[in-house]
Amino acid sequence: MLSSLFLQGLKIDWRKVDQNSYLRQIPAVGKLKELEFTRPITFLVGENGTGKSTLLEAIAAAWGFNPEGGSRNFRFSTRETHSSLYEAMTLRKGYQRPRDGFFLRAESFYNVATQVEEYRGTDDPELYYQRYGGRSLHEQSHGESFLALMQNRFSDKGFYLLDEPEAALSPQRQLTLLICLNRLAMRGSQFLIASHSPILLGIPGAEILFFDEGEIRSISYEETESYEVTEMFINHREYLLERLLKEDSDR
Repeated sequence: MLSSLFLQGLKIDWRKVDQNSYLRQIPAVGKLKELEFTRPITFLVGENGTGKSTLLEAIAAAWGFNPEGGSRNFRFSTRETHSSLYEAMTLRKGYQRPRDGFFLRAESFYNVATQVEEYRGTDDPELYYQRYGGRSLHEQSHGESFLALMQNRFSDKGFYLLDEPEAALSPQRQLTLLICLNRLAMRGSQFLIASHSPILLGIPGAEILFFDEGEIRSISYEETESYEVTEMFINHREYLLERLLKEDSDR
């Protein structure tokens, strides 16, 4: 049976990466030769510095997205920070092509919102703003603009890469986003998401790829550090705080 996923896997040819590249020093990425995607929603999880955002960015660039974010039509650069990993990457695409796509990075979202304003002049302003919640992204709070983009700009049968989309969202807004992601996935969209959110990671049926142990492997929701730490804090808050704060005061 043919998979309906737009991106089914990738391969990396390390002969195309400089021997002195820092990419080789990131254990989970440096050992990666190929990776399969099997679910409509795939999460990349792990501590900061384990390579999940680096890999997501490379996939985005290899697909044709602007490395700082946006759709494939966005062409701007405020600072060249992306790695050359995408040049060594080959994507295995499905037989279907997505109707839409977007690369969302929390850290450069302001630049994307600014670029939206620049592109607005080339389209009917009223129709253009309808795609982003009815008003300028810069006239909304950070969290509001995130949700406005995802609820209005994202559509069925799209391919979306999200880097820490929970960064600007309250827990309640993360639940709203969870519903949005699940709905779009059921309607044929595919998501690759780097996240630390114990709320978003709980989406039923998602695959969770763990980066922390020097390789990439699939784990369950209950095995994620986000879940374990949150569960421990909620159920043992007083004991945990007493221990942590005592250790800090003893230094």
